[in-house]
Amino acid sequence: MIRCTFAGHRDVCGVQAEDITEVLEEIIQYTESPIECFVGGMGKFDNLCAAAVRLLKRQYREKEISLILVLPYLQKRINVNSAYYESMFDLVLIPSILEGVHYKHAIVLRNRWMVEQADYVIAMVERKEGGAYATLQYAKKKKKKIINLAERKK
Repeated sequence: MIRCTFAGHRDVCGVQAEDITEVLEEIIQYTESPIECFVGGMGKFDNLCAAAVRLLKRQYREKEISLILVLPYLQKRINVNSAYYESMFDLVLIPSILEGVHYKHAIVLRNRWMVEQADYVIAMVERKEGGAYATLQYAKKKKKKIINLAERKK
């Protein structure tokens, strides 16, 4: 099993779903193992990543590729629009470690949880501030394989 997660600022410029698709294709072609992709669903970069994974699921039907939405806390929108989320994601989960955590801290812990699960962290981090930067630093500390699209764009 190969696991990927994503880290990026909510508002990103200069990156397209195709850029993410290209990186994921490199990983897909490298392995015969199933691939799980964890996405946070909280901004433009997350949406681009989810779109890229969905495209690759259609292109590589012979591969076992899963798209998993990892939430930091229960959100009303999930229940109200459950049919949408069931059609867009293979799984929606809230890690058990987040139970009882204050919602402001839950996002940080959710991001760390996704990094801990991942073999690869695909990022678009341009600024040395914010949650995406902190997540990238955590991934470095955990010695994860990191592909920062911001560095590829230079």
